[in-house]
Amino acid sequence: MEVYFGLNEYTAVPNAVVTTGTFDGVHIGHQTIIDRLSELAQKHKGETVLITFHPHPRMVLHPDDHGLQLLNTQEEKIERLAKAGIDHLVILTFTKDFSRQTSLEYVRNILVNAIGTSKLVIGYNHHFGRNREGSFEHLKEYGPVYGFDVEEIPAQDIDHVNVSSTKIRNALLEGDVETANTYLDYPYQLVGEVIEGHRKGREIGFPTANLQVGESTKLIPGNGVYAVRVALEGQILKGMLNIGVRPTVSDALDRSIEVHLFDFEGDLYDKKLKVWLIQRLRDEKAFSSMEDLKTQLQQDQKKALDLLS
Repeated sequence: MEVYFGLNEYTAVPNAVVTTGTFDGVHIGHQTIIDRLSELAQKHKGETVLITFHPHPRMVLHPDDHGLQLLNTQEEKIERLAKAGIDHLVILTFTKDFSRQTSLEYVRNILVNAIGTSKLVIGYNHHFGRNREGSFEHLKEYGPVYGFDVEEIPAQDIDHVNVSSTKIRNALLEGDVETANTYLDYPYQLVGEVIEGHRKGREIGFPTANLQVGESTKLIPGNGVYAVRVALEGQILKGMLNIGVRPTVSDALDRSIEVHLFDFEGDLYDKKLKVWLIQRLRDEKAFSSMEDLKTQLQQDQKKALDLLS
């Protein structure tokens, strides 16, 4: 997959089969659109082009709304779209000026003149342009004028998988990673750097790596203990992850993300970890003593190993 950060890097390709959107999560509903894109490109001897935006439009249009939580960082989205089979990914910088384009200006300047769209595939109820004025009906009018065909993926073709980015976010916030992973068709992941922690786990035989996730908009699942797989310098390790406030060892209310790796010894500080959440084991809870906590962690480890085996 070729990646272009702006239209100035992109050169139009023959028979471009195009779609556009935020594609947060690149979930199985998005895959329905991408599969149709690939099918048309193969049929018409063309290449697939996906146009997306950075930062997320909501961050620009509603800068005071700090509740935005995304399923993918930009790096993760690029990785997922490459695996989905896109040929060309165009990432446009979303600004207030960009948002003020009319639907006609967007079609003419970007889809036609810059991208060279031959066929356009969109999800149902797709809107674009200033104040989201553009719709499938507009595109059907513009297509014959500017020489491209447009196809809308019917609602039932996406609804039959019963999925949306919102449903996935809600599942993750409830700690239901199994449902989220089913909708995503891959394990939800957190990527971060190991930073200095409180070293309490080491005292009871469960040393943890305190993970700092780089992007503030990345959605952190609900508090609890999870069975995880972890990528570290080419190795895939098994472990368990705690998200929460560590009520047994701290009175602070700041959330932390701490991972314990099974069968691992070594210094993890400043290392980058990629963590895949497989299943939630239990709620986070306070224990009356460190010994009780240790007993529970031993039970958690056994359950996690059974799940990950």
